[in-house]
Amino acid sequence: MNLRTVRKKIKSVKNVRKITKAMQLVSGIKMRKSQAAELEGRPYRDGLNNIMAKIATRVEPQHSLLLSRTNEEGEKKLLILISSNKGLAGSFNVNLARFLLKSEIDFYKTEFVTVGSKGAHFVSKMGGNVLADFSRGKPLTEVSAIFNFVFDKFFQSSIYQTITVVYNRFISTLKSEPTEDLLLPLSLLREKLFTEQKQTGIYLIEPSPEKIIDQLLRSYVEDKIRGAIISSEAVEHSMRMMAMKNATDNAADVIYNLTLVGNQLRQEKITYELLDMVTSKESVEN
Repeated sequence: MNLRTVRKKIKSVKNVRKITKAMQLVSGIKMRKSQAAELEGRPYRDGLNNIMAKIATRVEPQHSLLLSRTNEEGEKKLLILISSNKGLAGSFNVNLARFLLKSEIDFYKTEFVTVGSKGAHFVSKMGGNVLADFSRGKPLTEVSAIFNFVFDKFFQSSIYQTITVVYNRFISTLKSEPTEDLLLPLSLLREKLFTEQKQTGIYLIEPSPEKIIDQLLRSYVEDKIRGAIISSEAVEHSMRMMAMKNATDNAADVIYNLTLVGNQLRQEKITYELLDMVTSKESVEN
């Protein structure tokens, strides 16, 4: 490696560092916004969970069209997979793929609704069937469309035993975990809500729980999808910011090491030139 090559490499790495630094700053802004949305929504979702637990457990299934539908004879599972459209986000999409593989999901008996092109590509690669892909628009603008699609699929046919959503759940900037949440049937969700409800006193419900349960359950399931997307976006931007920060730091290390190599080559060149001068002088004197 000569000095010119080293200088070219240093210049190239500096250009890459500028790009990763800019992406780090942009991802940092998006990360703070998405984290704020996720954290601000937690009290609402926790409160909604508890209210739904109180109401759903006070209504007998025969009084609710949604609670009475079980699809116990269904042979398939419908899964909403929330991934990303872009890469350069560390292990964001890899973690989802590993989670699905460890869950031993039968890709031939599971049909998918994907949010994010990376997830759609993975499902297709594994031989799974993508019923619908909502990757073109912004995910949060597609929440109602996703909910209506899976809701109609579940209640218009009896082939789907369960509908779940898989996403990266946000815990902190440095921590997240792939999670699978149950959406339908609501009969199973009712049992889950009953075990998770907090003892916060007795609610006075007007009108009666039987009159509002179906509409509340629809809103609850739709909000579960919205919450999963918000959490996933917080994880995605956090991971991308950290990945770009690591790339920027690594670029600085590479520049430092290449600078040392360049200095060494320059010193060697100067030493050789001095030796040539000394040798030439001695030759003239002799």
